[in-house]
Amino acid sequence: MKSKGSDVRIMPGSVGRRPAPSLVDLCVKVVIGNIRYLGDVGETDSHLLEQILPHCTRDQLMHVENSTIGRDLSPVTDELWMKFYKKDFGEKNFNLVIERMKKKKVAFRWKQLYEAKTKDVFEAENVAANRLKQLYQKADAQKQSRQIRICEKVPPSSNKRSWGNGPGYGISGGKSSLMKKAKLDLLKSQEFKNLAAMKKNAVQRTYSPAPAKGSSVFSSKASGSTSNHSKPLGRRF
Repeated sequence: MKSKGSDVRIMPGSVGRRPAPSLVDLCVKVVIGNIRYLGDVGETDSHLLEQILPHCTRDQLMHVENSTIGRDLSPVTDELWMKFYKKDFGEKNFNLVIERMKKKKVAFRWKQLYEAKTKDVFEAENVAANRLKQLYQKADAQKQSRQIRICEKVPPSSNKRSWGNGPGYGISGGKSSLMKKAKLDLLKSQEFKNLAAMKKNAVQRTYSPAPAKGSSVFSSKASGSTSNHSKPLGRRF
């Protein structure tokens, strides 16, 4: 079948079909499907890299740039890093960086800006984490200080005395010295002396010898007998 006014032949059923992909397009498609294995791109044409590298994650793009030796990929990757910066750190930080570069009339690659910002964020996170850790440790120490601590010393048994530097030696020694001092103070007090004197007098009165019951009778009889013998004999006769 021929079209009018031309010698181009149109095959039946070919109307509306897409043209067959070229070998280069097939290769690009295969590379995109295995982009996680991509490393040094060597002297690959920039227009091919512009089709491939936008499919990389930030880590994959970093790996490709660090692996490629002897070639600057920033003409292709700079715009990609700008998009990552804006996405990861927010539009506010993105606009702030642009404003500062315009004010200082300098220009940095977005890959460098991304790495610097990542480092700042990491250090800030470490500072915040350390501060939070210190606050938790302080709170835990205060909590521990308020708790009742169990004494590890074992008190001495009731049927054994503690000698030397054994457990409870200091406590028992302190108690005994206080008891001795209190006892001495009691013995020296005037009240204790008066009480001792009263007790002594009571004991003496209890054990003093009593007079014999028949002494008065015998003495009266004796006196009567002597009086009788002393009378003159004349009267009796």
